[in-house]
Amino acid sequence: MRSEVLDLHELDEGQRALAGGKGAGLGALAGIDGVVVPPGFCVTTDAFRRVVGGSSLVAELLEGLGAVSPDDGDAVRTQSAAVRAAVEATVLPPDLSAAITAALAHLGDGTALAVRSSATAEDLPTASFAGQQDTYLNVVGADEVLLHVRRCWASLFTERAVTYRIRNGIDHRTVQMAVVVQQLVLPRASGVLFTADPITGNRKVAAVEATVGLGEALVSGRVDADSYRVRDGAIVERRTGHKQVATVALASGGTEEQAVAPGDQAVPALADAEVLHLAALGRRIEAALGRPQDIEWCLVDDGFRIVQSRPITTLFPAPAPAPASADDANHVYVSVGHQQMMTDPMKPLGLNLWQLKARPVMHEAAGRLFVDVTPMLAAPASRAAVLGALGTADPLVGDALQAIVDRDGFLPEPPPAPDAGPGGAPAGPPPGTAPDPIATDPAVVTALIQQAEASIAATEREIRGKAGPELLAFILEDIQELKRVLWDPVGHQALMSGMDAAGWLNEHLLEWLGEKGAVDTLSQSVANNVTSEMGLALLDVADAVRPHPEVIAFLEEGPGDDLLDRLPALDGGDAARGAIVGFLARYGMRCVGEIDLTRPRWNERPSTLVPLILGNVRAFEPGEGRRRFEQGRREAEAKAVEVLARLRALPDGDAKADEAAEMIARVRTFAGFREFPKYAIVCRSWVYKQALLAEADRLVAAGLLRDREDADFLSFAELQSVAAGTAVDGALVDQRKEAFATYQRLVPPRVLTSEGEAVRGTYRRTDVPEGALVGLAVSTGTVEGRARVVHDLGEAAVEPGDILVTAYTDPSWSPLFVAVAGLVTEVGGLMTHGAVIAREYGLPAVVGVEGATRLIRDGQRIRVHGTEGHVELID
Repeated sequence: MRSEVLDLHELDEGQRALAGGKGAGLGALAGIDGVVVPPGFCVTTDAFRRVVGGSSLVAELLEGLGAVSPDDGDAVRTQSAAVRAAVEATVLPPDLSAAITAALAHLGDGTALAVRSSATAEDLPTASFAGQQDTYLNVVGADEVLLHVRRCWASLFTERAVTYRIRNGIDHRTVQMAVVVQQLVLPRASGVLFTADPITGNRKVAAVEATVGLGEALVSGRVDADSYRVRDGAIVERRTGHKQVATVALASGGTEEQAVAPGDQAVPALADAEVLHLAALGRRIEAALGRPQDIEWCLVDDGFRIVQSRPITTLFPAPAPAPASADDANHVYVSVGHQQMMTDPMKPLGLNLWQLKARPVMHEAAGRLFVDVTPMLAAPASRAAVLGALGTADPLVGDALQAIVDRDGFLPEPPPAPDAGPGGAPAGPPPGTAPDPIATDPAVVTALIQQAEASIAATEREIRGKAGPELLAFILEDIQELKRVLWDPVGHQALMSGMDAAGWLNEHLLEWLGEKGAVDTLSQSVANNVTSEMGLALLDVADAVRPHPEVIAFLEEGPGDDLLDRLPALDGGDAARGAIVGFLARYGMRCVGEIDLTRPRWNERPSTLVPLILGNVRAFEPGEGRRRFEQGRREAEAKAVEVLARLRALPDGDAKADEAAEMIARVRTFAGFREFPKYAIVCRSWVYKQALLAEADRLVAAGLLRDREDADFLSFAELQSVAAGTAVDGALVDQRKEAFATYQRLVPPRVLTSEGEAVRGTYRRTDVPEGALVGLAVSTGTVEGRARVVHDLGEAAVEPGDILVTAYTDPSWSPLFVAVAGLVTEVGGLMTHGAVIAREYGLPAVVGVEGATRLIRDGQRIRVHGTEGHVELID
């Protein structure tokens, strides 16, 4: 019984399982010097388990609730109401009622109280679950308190709470409820304080919202509150709301809303000195609890009362600076994932291996990688080039960085100029400048590809038979060989030559001919584009499947990843199997999010390709792959003839045409090579992965790992230690798995500062129709069609003429491009993979359309303006 009713001062953060999030949080607050928490006690989860957990009726109802789909609103509503009714009808044991009544006596007879739900799955560092359970204000008398304790227990099963738990995979039977009973504060003002700006994430800015009376009207959104921003002990922004209503306590119990006199509605609820004192109090609480806080407060005559504090769970963490630059100076980080078309979090091993392969230092935050561009922005010699290159590739990044540059005193004094840009590639000259002097010779690209393939083959030979520390040491050494191949000076010249020639053509053909994006047609069906060739190769697989109805029927049944073993038993299965195996031999190391080595490759899950193959079978005739390539080549050749003829008709036209012809030849020679370096990285990574999977199995057999997946949650250095004989720390792995799950709910910003601020750029455009969605034009043309909003490549159901709308596309999405008429993505730039392949296939495309998958409905008719960079919603 002693553990069923505890005073708040007997609780702390470590007793969440006993007191719930709110109770544990209030206990922790009560122990901070200078923080005043209204007195009260907690009816703990021990009481909940004894009363509610001991009810056979509730247990039976929860069993049924666990089988309900979150999308079945009627079932959620009906069954959750039945659970709530059963909980409210439970009878409290006499000893528990007596303990609660005794605790009430210490607060004083007739004291107005707040009775507040405190679930074990709320106010977590990773998820707040805020507002899902009930709070009752101005509860007076023991009988009313006992009734409202049961009501709080029942609120664990509101429709919203039940749906949230189902969607987040939380078993209803594992969540417990405590109840906090506190003396009700009757304040002249109340509100919330965020110790980090909840909009920008800036950890140095506190946000205050305040209203008169109790805070319920503010929390529920029924009042226009005062708002303040505080930084470094000063109010830097303020807005006084018109507070038309206030929530007040009634003498008879409960609360009601009362109108605020018109003359008082615009009077600030707090004086400036009170705002600053509150912000300082918030900093004290944040320091004690170790993370930014969302704090509920009340102001009475003698000072502030803190009635709740929970972690702010929506903030994206700032990257930790490298040890060499660990200082108090400001830093600016650019997202690597937005360049690599992989904004999902990466597991630690995959993330660490990508860091090891990268040339610039990459910093981790929430499972994503960022590059510190502060030195390049601070140095005048490199600033313009960086802003130009990044702004051309992604205007939202460029605009955000320019906003930071324009802030007085934010950037440090410039250091020596660096040699590499973000994402692992030297920044290079801005588009439109003269290309590097390299011969326009296809043999250059052929030699580079052969060199890389020979290096990968050597790695494949030399890694065989290696295990334990020897294997890990070999991979570390081989990564240096990978870097050598990737940073070969000739390879870099070839890469930049194609990109810069494209920039030159776009700039000069617009100037000379008034034509936008002519290079998009000129770059169709270029040689050596391994990613576009992959999409066409899957059309050839469809050709091998199409003649065999039994194979098609088998694939339509949704076979598992053993499909290659089962195909030979079917009529035509050998031919289909041979085509799929051939495709996998060339491209099976790819997958969605392929920069993360821990993600399953197509070689591991060939069933991922089945929807794409079947889509090609239904949509196209035999030989479509060859026809597509030839059509693109003919269109490019015709465009070159047209452009050069128009140039020759201009003053000094022969010189212009000769110069343009050389640039067209450079694009045709080198543009396809743009996709090869990443392909080479992924090929080599697949060699590493196969060896690391075998090593993980060896470590499991040796008892050093619990299971193969645990290896994914170790850094490379930690895996080396385990390979040398040190058993893995299972608790550490579990902690990282839990953290990874929370990272998946966070959206990474393009640009982030060391203050935690997500700096958002904007498209500064006035030339788009009203209501259109603005993005970056990356592939010319206009197309109207049905939008297919796709979140999972394995579930893509598109038909010819559809427009693909998705968050991002990496090379693994390219086989889907052959079946669509246009492309819209939320993430992307001029030279990201989706843009390159869209141009190669002649698909109008607009990328970087923020919120596209939310603002465009699946099935909605849209018009994509790939030349102008916007999307119209037709219906």
